[in-house]
Amino acid sequence: MKLTLQGLANRKEWIQAGFQLPTFDYPAVSARTRKAPCWIHFGCGNIFRAFQARMVQELLDAGVMDRGVTAVSGTNPATIRQSFAPYDNLSILVTLGVDGTLTKTVVGSIMEALPALGQTPEEEARLREIFSSPSLQMASFTITEKGYALRDASGQYLPEVEQDLQTGPGHCRSYLGQVTSLLSTRYRNGRHPLAMVSMDNCSHNGDVLKQAVLAIAEAWEKSGLVSEGFSGWLGDPSCVSFPWTMIDKITPRPDETIRRMLAEDGVEDLTIRSNVTGSVAAPFVNAEACEYLVIEDAFPAGRPPLEKGGVLFASRETVEKTERMKVCTCLNPLHTALAIFGCLLGYDRMSGEMKDPALVRLALSVGYQEGLPVVTHPGVLDPEQFLREVVTLRIPNPYLPDTPQRIATDTSQKLPVRFGETLKAWLARPDLSVRDLVWIPLVFAGWLRYLLAVDDAGNPFSPSPDPRLAQLSGILKDFHPGIRPDTDEICRKLSGLFTDASLWGVDLNACGLSRKVAEDFGRMLAGPGAVRELLQEMQKLPADGIPEDLRQNFF
Repeated sequence: MKLTLQGLANRKEWIQAGFQLPTFDYPAVSARTRKAPCWIHFGCGNIFRAFQARMVQELLDAGVMDRGVTAVSGTNPATIRQSFAPYDNLSILVTLGVDGTLTKTVVGSIMEALPALGQTPEEEARLREIFSSPSLQMASFTITEKGYALRDASGQYLPEVEQDLQTGPGHCRSYLGQVTSLLSTRYRNGRHPLAMVSMDNCSHNGDVLKQAVLAIAEAWEKSGLVSEGFSGWLGDPSCVSFPWTMIDKITPRPDETIRRMLAEDGVEDLTIRSNVTGSVAAPFVNAEACEYLVIEDAFPAGRPPLEKGGVLFASRETVEKTERMKVCTCLNPLHTALAIFGCLLGYDRMSGEMKDPALVRLALSVGYQEGLPVVTHPGVLDPEQFLREVVTLRIPNPYLPDTPQRIATDTSQKLPVRFGETLKAWLARPDLSVRDLVWIPLVFAGWLRYLLAVDDAGNPFSPSPDPRLAQLSGILKDFHPGIRPDTDEICRKLSGLFTDASLWGVDLNACGLSRKVAEDFGRMLAGPGAVRELLQEMQKLPADGIPEDLRQNFF
């Protein structure tokens, strides 16, 4: 069985193997999409294919939508060449139920897949043609938090961004430079309205995208490299909007076990490939069933009826509350905490960590004891119910092949949002004292211990990719597992690091948490088993705020 349009012609064979197939009129939808595209998406990763592309397919099958989506790769054109083109842009989604059930769906809603600018002249011309189309309503993004960065850790423009600012929109190297260049094409060709929709896990993601695009546009306009008025058009929400969103779906890297299962079903050539950035691509995706997408309803050119696919459209205020609930309290902080300590304790599955009482206590305490007290109920989703689902169903799902190593990627970019926003909320509450926090400082200390690249048994490991890894490793070069320094020495040597609010979200020295972090870090340096020993001691702390049934079931 070949995953191609021709291969799907033998529908009976696929259906007998248990696959759900597209039922919409593919040639008609393809023709309409190419003639009048309505949605283009940047970032062809796993979550896009498991969530947005699958949702579009369901709406196409139901007759709710009549056009598919165009996908654009990130910085790696090989994704299109290797994992899209040979399969006619089809992919397989394997949904992993908590009870072990597997649902296999062939997703065929991606009508075109293109690399970013700077590849062939024909592909670039097509991309600019799509961006000039009056029918285009939205451009969305899943390019990860670091994809929006224009500057490095020192505050200097990244080299490719610096070059783009000087050369203008004709030959951009940076990802957001290319996006801004495409917007300039739309401005020159009719100034049609458009929604630019970030669907990445970063706080106020719409503003993050807008600020980056505007910074580039304003620099170009100041230098006379684009038409006058371009930045003003971008800044006018009636012309170009940048809605805020909250997205949630656990989508691990394609797993070899799933590949073998699909091969046993008869599907051919499902190669898993890694690229130079460490990301993994394949013509199949494995993901959990649970998913949420909340979007600010700000679309100056109209939008597809995605509410019929489960998307919640709401006000900006409601989106912010749901985003803070998920990213800063009820899921992402737990994920990062477990990822750090999972790597240190030798775990290779997130679900396995949820069988470890010490790590379960860590996750529950970060969520219930230090997160929920400052969360604001968003109205459309209940925080306590959401958190319970996370700790009882989602992370423990034994059939979800998610790893702490994947989640530990780019931790330096995640900490200021996933924990820093909670720290700011504690600091803003007169009835709470940030100095009472113990679990978030433990996570920070655990991350410092993780950066030493030696696990709790004394074995070296390779930390996951992170843009600040080299810098931070240099700062920590004088610390070694097995040599426990004095807390005062740690505070002195890491004082500059503790004041770096871009890393923690706040100045740890100023808010009185740096000494706690230093103490925990020092204790975890005592020798083999020191990390486990500290976690077990922390289990003895009061569990106020954690529901009684969870205490009984987990520890």
